[in-house]
Amino acid sequence: MSRSVNKMTEMTIREALSWASSFLQEHGRESRVAVLLLEHYTGLEGSALFLEDDRNLSLEEKECFTKAVTTHAETGEPYQHITGLAPFYGRYFRVTPDVLIPRQETEELMDLIRGEAQPGERVADIGTGSGVLAVTLALETEAEVLATDISTEALSIARKNAESLGADVRFYEGSFLEPLKEEPVDILVSNPPYIAWEEKAGLDETVKNYDPSLALFADNDGLHAYEMLGEGLKRRSHKPRVVAFEIGHTQGEAVTRILQEAVTRV
Repeated sequence: MSRSVNKMTEMTIREALSWASSFLQEHGRESRVAVLLLEHYTGLEGSALFLEDDRNLSLEEKECFTKAVTTHAETGEPYQHITGLAPFYGRYFRVTPDVLIPRQETEELMDLIRGEAQPGERVADIGTGSGVLAVTLALETEAEVLATDISTEALSIARKNAESLGADVRFYEGSFLEPLKEEPVDILVSNPPYIAWEEKAGLDETVKNYDPSLALFADNDGLHAYEMLGEGLKRRSHKPRVVAFEIGHTQGEAVTRILQEAVTRV
């Protein structure tokens, strides 16, 4: 922590943001994290934070905020891990190092499925992680939602998120589609691991050092998870009417081929 901050017995929101933004930039971090952390510790979000920027932080707010900023700046630990919460689709979800921190891009996948899901249909989220897709679908649609994950730890977090947010989701532990056996599924959605191991060295340290490898990386140029999902679809007598995956920006052609083979074969 910088000496000037240690010496300050009082600190306004404006002063806290000014110090944190500079400190983060000096360490090569995004200055916007200062706002996100200050929103968390003060409980003031959006314009409310700036409307009260002359308010002094309490001693507890100041200590928690400066410690969090320093930790993120000096180690790269994601702010979501520091606070234990991550925003997704207008809600906050519990996250730990056992689950992937939800990205804004995944909200686009959520938009797509939300528009497709009909009342009473069955939606399956494969590799649910923290449960952001499954829980949000259960809350935003009238569909029946199932979710699977191979990680016991991830499922524990997903169940806690479902409980705290009041979402009715049936969770299954196991690999890809296997836990669902022959249960019919109308819509299949997944944000599986799709980064090739060869790309790990080029990733930001806040990703490769803190997100679980199980949720990030896949063999065969990042296509292994899609291949496993495709194999699972081939064996199912009841094919989903909609299949939607999050994919890497260069994987569109390959994933399309995998899915075409999966749904045209019995």
